[in-house]
Amino acid sequence: MRLLIAVITAAVVMLAPAVADAHAHLDHASPPVGATVPTAPPDVTIWFTQKLEAAFSGVDVSGPSGVSVTAGKPQISGNTMKIGIKADGPGAYHVRWHAVSVDTHKTEGNFTFSVRGQ
Repeated sequence: MRLLIAVITAAVVMLAPAVADAHAHLDHASPPVGATVPTAPPDVTIWFTQKLEAAFSGVDVSGPSGVSVTAGKPQISGNTMKIGIKADGPGAYHVRWHAVSVDTHKTEGNFTFSVRGQ
C-alpha cells in the first residue's frame, strides 16, 4: 500500500508543472514580432501555445497615429487569432491581445511591428 501511495504521489508531483503552465502564450505572429515590413499588411495573425476560447479572447491594433486600425472582429479558430487592419501609413503598429485558453486561464500581452512605407 505504501508503494502505491508513493507512486501516485510521484505522478502528481511530476504532472503539477504541466497543469500549472496551461496558459495560452504567444507562439509567433504575422507580421513577426518586432519586424519591419515594406507595406502595411491587410491583417495580423497571432498563433498561441493553446487553443483559445473565442468568446473571451481579443486583439486591438493601433497605427502610428495612435488610433485603432482594427477592422471588424477577430477570427479565432483553435490556437489562432486573426484581425483585419486598415493601413495607417509608415511607422510603428502596436498589437494588444488578451487570450483565454479553453481551460479558462487568461493571458495578455502586446508587441509592435513597423511599416517602412514607400
